[in-house]
Amino acid sequence: MSITIITQGKDLTPWVNALKERRPELDLRIYPEGTHREDVEFALAWNHPLGAFKEYPNLRCISSMGAGVDHILKDPELPEAAIITRITDPNLAKDMAEFTVALVMNHVRGLSSYKIAEQRQSWEPKRYLRTEDVTIGVMGVGVLGTYVARHLNEIGFKVNGWARTAKEIEHVEVYVGQDGLDAFLAASDILICLLPLTKETANILNKDTFRKLPEGAFVINVARGEHLVEQDLIGMIDEGHLAGASLDVFREEPLPKNHPFWEHPKINITPHIASITNPATAVSQILDNYDRLKKDEPLTGTVSLTKGY
Repeated sequence: MSITIITQGKDLTPWVNALKERRPELDLRIYPEGTHREDVEFALAWNHPLGAFKEYPNLRCISSMGAGVDHILKDPELPEAAIITRITDPNLAKDMAEFTVALVMNHVRGLSSYKIAEQRQSWEPKRYLRTEDVTIGVMGVGVLGTYVARHLNEIGFKVNGWARTAKEIEHVEVYVGQDGLDAFLAASDILICLLPLTKETANILNKDTFRKLPEGAFVINVARGEHLVEQDLIGMIDEGHLAGASLDVFREEPLPKNHPFWEHPKINITPHIASITNPATAVSQILDNYDRLKKDEPLTGTVSLTKGY
């Protein structure tokens, strides 16, 4: 049984090396190279060319190279028989939590404003917020969101979560569904988006959502760029209702050089680096599912096509 890697614009050297180191005899192919595509039953994919999967008539599993699967599910020609899986490497959750804490503390301590003052050689001490005085709302408390919520709570923040269905997280109150959304937003001094991208969550970070946040709230998006209505964010910051935002994901990546986010003094930009899959650790799960597929055993990290995650 062969594996093919299907992606665009990604350096595959670390992935190939990690897979070959663990399984030297693996029949590994790189799209679009290779013949006898009927032998390929397992695909490892990220941002693939739409329609590429249909070129493999016997594809049984499509594994995302990361935690997200929206890049796979947007393909209108997905093989009906293929199981979709995603990476659930615990390092991804740890990395996301550490990065999110850094963004939160940057805002709470006002560090970005000091960088601007530094460039002017201006000494401008300011009051800062304390952890016990700030309530953080985490939109989406799946594997990553739950880990982030717990981590923020452990360092002293009051943390709430919002989810589609009821969940129990120690020391974190979880608001549920549309009925709980308004109360969740009204209590969020800092709003962190960690939602999966689905039809229901696309464009959820919009003007209506922002208006329900307390005045002076701060927005962090580390999920997907399509969650955010960009002009609504700029408008609400310029209006003074929002204090600012930290964004790690965008509708178009790399962010175009003429995009207004670059020049906005209250928007912090990072290049989608919050949590990056490490091939050296991720290949264990990939090869485990590869072996399970050969034995017709249940796979791990499977994705519901109806839920989108």
